Amino acid sequence: MIVSPAGRTPGASTGTTVSGSWTAVAPDTPDRPRGAPRGPQVVVRTVAIDDLPDTPTALVDRLPDTNALAWVRHGDGLVGWGESLRFETFGPGRFADADDAWRQVLDRAVVHDDVGVPGSGLVAFGSFAFDDVSPGDESEDPARASGVLIVPRVVVGRRGDRAWMTTISLVGDRSAPVGEDLLSAYPHQPVTEPGRVALADGAVGAADWPAVVAEGIARIQTGELEKVVLARDVVATAEHPVDTRHLLGRLATAYDACWAFSVDGMVGATPELLVRSEKGLVASRVLAGTIRREHGPGSPTAPADADLLHAAQLARSSKDLEEHEFAVRSVAAALEPFCSSMNVPEAPFVLHLPNVMHLATDVTGVLTGQNPASGGRAPSSLSLAAALHPSAAVCGTPTTAARSLIREIEGLDRARYAGPVGWVGAGGDGEWGIALRSAEISPTDRRHVRLFAGCGIVAASDPQAELAESEAKLEPMRYALGAK
Repeated sequence: MIVSPAGRTPGASTGTTVSGSWTAVAPDTPDRPRGAPRGPQVVVRTVAIDDLPDTPTALVDRLPDTNALAWVRHGDGLVGWGESLRFETFGPGRFADADDAWRQVLDRAVVHDDVGVPGSGLVAFGSFAFDDVSPGDESEDPARASGVLIVPRVVVGRRGDRAWMTTISLVGDRSAPVGEDLLSAYPHQPVTEPGRVALADGAVGAADWPAVVAEGIARIQTGELEKVVLARDVVATAEHPVDTRHLLGRLATAYDACWAFSVDGMVGATPELLVRSEKGLVASRVLAGTIRREHGPGSPTAPADADLLHAAQLARSSKDLEEHEFAVRSVAAALEPFCSSMNVPEAPFVLHLPNVMHLATDVTGVLTGQNPASGGRAPSSLSLAAALHPSAAVCGTPTTAARSLIREIEGLDRARYAGPVGWVGAGGDGEWGIALRSAEISPTDRRHVRLFAGCGIVAASDPQAELAESEAKLEPMRYALGAK
């Protein structure tokens, strides 16, 4: 694990990074009793605010620059900026290492929270890779992290009629601004547009991708597996560096029923909630099975009877119902060890989004209060997300066979696409989505962006239909960029 004990301040470089775990940074001293928690200490203060307008972009509009952290839906959620702490994790242990680091921060944190709702107090934003291994580009990025957990310096949140601001300071970080200087250190910069945007094929071209799907279908028909999710990417090149706030603003407005997110260059509007943990209750929204709508954001609205026809067609599709059942079963099985009771609806509902409709099921449960994998500690939302990932909605069934086939035939480095993205709070609460309808902004050149889309493949799938579905799923990020 790599830790940055001091994050980005405008005009300054990223703080010193330390290889290895920070938990052994100092020996026991008279001031530190033997056995006392070690590691970084943060001081957190949350106060109520009342100056947020009632608009879908009110939180996004508070972001001072393009280095945005965000998790917003229907105008509620969290945004953050600056970095008090940054944890980078690698490989199969990326979730456990991040969760352990977070718990050690909590052990020493001094928190003054005048609001006391989920999302106030100490929070961290995170984004994690889909796979345990990633091909990457060794010449460009030989040690790319598989996961990142960022504790911001400033967080603004809203939940219904309550809004708040949280400031987080790292004890001993003399370079970090504090108090009023913390807010003035991040002056608001104008939001910029990307200008002209050109799209090109990614790792596997659109003309070649149906052959990849056909191979997946053939392997399913031999009995090797039941379902596999295959993805493709499209590369966008913008005239100007892409401002994350521009993308978030368009997504939060046009796709307000989705969770608009931004963490460390990964940005999107996911319709799929991997897990929400709040006050002992847990929920997961499972999406699998898709049909394209005849209109999208900014286009004329299709007749209502056309939407009803498509919804009925989706609800009766044996192919889509089969794909959906695999996804629901995998989520329910992953949550069961953590719950004393669960509710799994017998039939899905049809979720209407601007570009597509999905079969959807909301799985809910009551947490037992103990994590069977961690010696009885209550599970954090991050540890629940780790247990659920990867679900059949983004990988396939059985998981091991599907993941092996993805590595064999997909030909794509997914990076953090289809991995968990969201936030975790001090009480273990939090929300994590699956990074779908998303794009990755290049850390070395913000004019370059990779857009992703994936489709669930079963025995009855049709390669050309899956290509058309992937095009529909690329629409949100094309729209956000203003790309044709």
